Amino acid sequence: MIALGGKMIPCYTVQRNLACIQRTVGGVRWTSSCRPAPLLTASPVRALIDDKISIRGHFLPPRCPVTVCAQMQSDDGDLWEAFAHFNTNLDGTVNLTRDPSVGGSYLGCEPMGLLWGLQPAPGAREGLRLRKKKVQTPYVMLISLLKGHVSPSERPSTELAAVNAERWYMAPGVRRIEIRQNGVVGTLFLPPGPGPFPAMLDLWGMGGGLVEYRSALFASRGYASFSLAYIGHKDLPGPQNRINVGDPYFKSAFQLLQDHPQVYPDRIGIIGLSFGVYLTLRLANHSDIKPSCLICINGPAGSTIKLADADGRTEQMENDEKYWTYDDQGNVSFRAVSLPANLSPESKVKVEHLTCPLMYIVGEDDLSASSIENASLIEETLSAAGKSQLFTRLSYPGAGHLIEPPYTPNSRASLWSVKPQKLFTQWGGHLAPHAAAQEDSWKKILEFLETNLRH
Repeated sequence: MIALGGKMIPCYTVQRNLACIQRTVGGVRWTSSCRPAPLLTASPVRALIDDKISIRGHFLPPRCPVTVCAQMQSDDGDLWEAFAHFNTNLDGTVNLTRDPSVGGSYLGCEPMGLLWGLQPAPGAREGLRLRKKKVQTPYVMLISLLKGHVSPSERPSTELAAVNAERWYMAPGVRRIEIRQNGVVGTLFLPPGPGPFPAMLDLWGMGGGLVEYRSALFASRGYASFSLAYIGHKDLPGPQNRINVGDPYFKSAFQLLQDHPQVYPDRIGIIGLSFGVYLTLRLANHSDIKPSCLICINGPAGSTIKLADADGRTEQMENDEKYWTYDDQGNVSFRAVSLPANLSPESKVKVEHLTCPLMYIVGEDDLSASSIENASLIEETLSAAGKSQLFTRLSYPGAGHLIEPPYTPNSRASLWSVKPQKLFTQWGGHLAPHAAAQEDSWKKILEFLETNLRH
């Protein structure tokens, strides 16, 4: 039995005997009358997405090649997979927490490499990016132990054992509440219990829609969290390729959190990724909004799109293509759009007026935003205003634009739009360093919130 959130969950392990128990490989007998059938375990089998998992193979011949493979379907039905090659230990075991992979999706000792190493299976649709759309259901991963050093796309291969593991964004007892109130569109997540709770206002980028998984995870870690839609959502004013809501909309969302009976009104932070960084800074700059802290991930200090009015509504995103650049495959990079010199002067936030702690997270291989330059601009401005103590920078070599909760894979490029033309955008980041950045930054985000929202 596995305990999660006070509930006991049965642990099921699938064992499969080989059809021919007398077959030998390389002179080594894989099963025998005196050795139990190979066994694969995953502990815990049901956990939150930011929890580590221990994967182990047992009852194997010593010093033998095996492959551990992870496969799962996205919410869109696409197959993602990762695999790693190991040589069993003298005691006939393999332990991903301590043993190095010698080939496959990653190399070396990476206990969570099978999770952050997931990539679309061969033959998958072009330009995929893994994002959880239905946070009330888990990712279900089939983890398999295969004979020899093989690739899962090579068939047939002999499966020795398998186990299913569930990866959740919502802990038991977290409540998900759809908000359509006074024109505000979003989803509120509340932790288990009566509260009151410290809270986060959660802002994503120009990809649009309503992205819930980070907020669900915040609530699973004890913070009320409100994921807010502001562009590209059917319940917002159109057209969908520009921002048609202004400052009053974002203030109303912050006020909604403040007024909630299960939220501490004076313990609310704001987190923004990409264009959400600009919105986070802009909102915090209003005199009647008093956030307790800000978290900015790879985004600009001003608008990357020409403003249509003083409240921050924008023109169409496609109106400013002069700074777009393309790689050899025709994938677009928006990085130069957000260089401080290219931001419209009237949109730049007067960050010298900020009064609360600000953590800025930089992916040094960001190909979608000029994060290093914007972080430096903010740091220098606060320093000149005598407020350097408010600023914390986390900077990660090899990490790209999409620094998200840990143990999830990075897409270096993905499909951005279909209309008016099919467009793939570059995010940057390399799998292993990006994974390390996500793990370290998430730990530091939770520590930052603990310091600034709970004490």
